[in-house]
Parts: sequence; C-alpha cells; structure tokens
Amino acid sequence: MKTILITAAFAITGLAAAENPVFTTPEEARAAGPDFDLQGEYAGKLEGGRGIGIQIVALGDSNFRWVEYAGGLPGAGADGKGVAGPEAKANDRQQVEFKRADGSLALLGKDGIAIRKGREAKIALLKKVERESPTLGKKPPAGATVLFDGGKPDAWDNGRVTPDGLLMEGVTSKQRFGDATLHLEFRTSFKPLARGQDRGNSGLYLQGRYETQILDSFSLEGKMDETGGIYSVKEPRENLCFPPLSWQTYDIEFTAARFGPDGKKTASARMTVLLNGIKVQDDVEIPHATTASPVPEGPDDGPIFLQDHGNPTRFRNIWVKTRE
Repeated sequence: MKTILITAAFAITGLAAAENPVFTTPEEARAAGPDFDLQGEYAGKLEGGRGIGIQIVALGDSNFRWVEYAGGLPGAGADGKGVAGPEAKANDRQQVEFKRADGSLALLGKDGIAIRKGREAKIALLKKVERESPTLGKKPPAGATVLFDGGKPDAWDNGRVTPDGLLMEGVTSKQRFGDATLHLEFRTSFKPLARGQDRGNSGLYLQGRYETQILDSFSLEGKMDETGGIYSVKEPRENLCFPPLSWQTYDIEFTAARFGPDGKKTASARMTVLLNGIKVQDDVEIPHATTASPVPEGPDDGPIFLQDHGNPTRFRNIWVKTRE
C-alpha cells in the first residue's frame, strides 16, 4: 500500500512566539496567572426566573470579553446566538466589572458573577459551569479500528505523543477508510493574546479530503471555519465549542463520495457531525473536497488527517468503525 504522508505546519518562532504565549495544559495556564480560571461558562437565573448564560473569554493581560445568552448556555437553554457585550480588565483583587446593556453591573470573581442594579440590589448570582461531553470516553464498538488509545502512535505516519501520552497534531492514519463512524477527542491550546484563526487552529480531515474544523471557537458566532463547521461548506447549527483546554468530542457518521466506472462522481460525500454530543450537522452533502484538503477527491479510500496549523492540539480516544 502506498504511504501518503500529509504535512501542513506553520512554525511560530522567535519574538512572535514570546509575545503570543501558548499553553497546552491547564497546569501551565494556571501557573501563568488567574486569567485561565476566570474565563469559562457561567449560568443562573435572573429575577423572575429567566435563565441566563454567560461566556467569559480571556483576551490576555487580564482583559476579558463578556458574551451573554438569553435562556441559558448554548445547547443548554440558549434561545439564540450570544450577544457580545463589553470588554473589561481585572482589578488588583482579580475582579472584573462589566456594564450590561440594561445598565446593570456584573462583577466577575472567583466565586462567580454577581449582577446588580446599583451597588446593593443583587438580581442574579451566576455560578461557573464545567460542562463535559456525554460521549467523552466513549468505548469503541466491536469490530472498530482503534487508532489511538494512549499507547504508541503506531497507527499514524509521523505519529508523536506528549510525555503524558496524548497524540500530537500533524499526523496521518496509515489505514484508509470509506464509509465510517468516527469518534475523536481533542483539546485546543490556550492562546489568550491570539485572535480568530490563530487561536487553537487545527482540523480533522475525513479521507484527507473533507475537513471538520478544530479551533478555539469559544463564544464565537459559529461559522463554517469554526469548530463544528464543515470547512468552506456549511456552518454548524449552533456553536457548541467549550473553552480552550477543555476536552471535547467529535462523533461523525461519514458516507464517502461515489464514482462510476468512468471515474466520474455519481454522488457527493455526506456527513453528520455531533460536537460535544449535540448534532451540529445533519446528513450534509459535501459537494467538493474542502478548502486546502491535502487529498483530491477520488474513488479510493482515504486516511484520517489531523492538521498541524502551527497550534499545538492534543488528541485521544480515536476509533473508526467502517460500514459495508
């Protein structure tokens, strides 16, 4: 069998790296300061019982962004997309005060978020929420091919693992697949000073052709170039991305494109995608190989490719069950 080694690396070196720190474990992030522990998701109820969800995004240098959801957090009661509010800086007591659109004040601290009208009338107390995908740790079914379970990365070309036994980015499965069910767990890096596509960027390519994006998309709009999106094809139904350095899951049902004896395509590939246990793509037709895919469309089976886009990304519990 011909070996295909796919690489796509963008090095970050020198002064730029020093000015844009990257953390790959929660322990490293906490050691650098309190920003990592203040960021995250908060939920509770306002006066009258109305649910509210808040995502706090660390922007570096003790600066934070407030994103508010009516009803609750995404996938847990939110009525729609988040509304980006003000940015604010932590004071010497590691508290951050935000002014909401209705004029009330929200004070973020280690015990949660207190929302007040004036200094005394508290109207809500929101607690931090640490969510976990219901498919985290999902075991492979009988007959599945385990590509990585924390041991040696022998199933991968360019396979490399961290000292704590996690698969690193920039690897290509030696085995090729057609129609398949895939489970994968990933963790994006924490880059508080980065923005947009430079914040935890990687990608999961089915057959090396069709990418579901991996990015630190926490609190973003939910576009096709963000986590849950099929790159250059379709945005997710909802942005279910957890904060950076959280373990997250992809569960994908993939149907390969079909080709006739003359080599012409007769049916496009299709994909159903669950991000953190919630369906964000439902049997979506993929009319072409996605942008920057390293393997062109064709009738042959293809590999699983985990992109190196200059951002350290960690993977574990990867398995594939082929369908006849």
